[in-house]
Amino acid sequence: MRVVVCIKQVPDTTEVKINPETNTLMREGVQSIVNPFDEFAIEEGIRIQEKFGGEPIVITMGPPQAEEALKTALAMGCDKAYLVSDRAFAGSDTLATAYTLASAIKKIEQTDGPVDVVLCGKQAIDGDTGQVGPGIAVRMNIPPLTYVSKIREIDPEKKTIIVERLMERGKEVVKCSLPVLITVVKDINSPRYPSLFEIKKAAKKPMIKLGLADIGIPENRTGLKGSPTWVNKVFSPELKSVNGEIFQGDPEECAVKLVDRLINLGKGVSL
Repeated sequence: MRVVVCIKQVPDTTEVKINPETNTLMREGVQSIVNPFDEFAIEEGIRIQEKFGGEPIVITMGPPQAEEALKTALAMGCDKAYLVSDRAFAGSDTLATAYTLASAIKKIEQTDGPVDVVLCGKQAIDGDTGQVGPGIAVRMNIPPLTYVSKIREIDPEKKTIIVERLMERGKEVVKCSLPVLITVVKDINSPRYPSLFEIKKAAKKPMIKLGLADIGIPENRTGLKGSPTWVNKVFSPELKSVNGEIFQGDPEECAVKLVDRLINLGKGVSL
């Protein structure tokens, strides 16, 4: 079984700066972490490898500092890492990102062999679109299974997988052929914490950089040039002060005060 886990490095803060010219996040100098939902994807990829053998490969698209996110995945147990990084990729929207990552995974298949499962977190906490995972599946021409809360069964010989999908009103059990792309929710597992030994061991694992020329895609299909959507303006909403009143003391007394206050507020209001 060969598993590729797609992860993203995201800012570890809500206080982000925006480039006024490109309307994109300025990530330099900002503390970053692995997207929390992606940690569940990493863990699930490692569990698949532990049960069926093979190698879990981790991949991310981002600036050079995204190596730190890959190191975390390697310390958790992934065998190999790919950093998809090039100035030409900067400013990619979800469509361009999905195209670039799908092309990179196809490149990995040429060198490492066919991929059976692609794993992603359900969404990134900085964009919250949940579009990149399914977008990768479309461009790889494989079925996407989203919001997966459990992998029930994988049959490597018959090339099938059975999963549970978390729905609004329950769960859906789906059987699908491999290869497949899966986006996972946090209910699926509990990510492991790497030991000091595993962190040191991760430093010796291969980390390969793929640029525009390595992947072999046209420049007008990625980055700002390949993004059909753009942002007119990005800004933080203004905090509005809210006038409120706090009642303290005995609950019964507070209840009486509250009722009197509501009655007074309601006087003169026509229904």
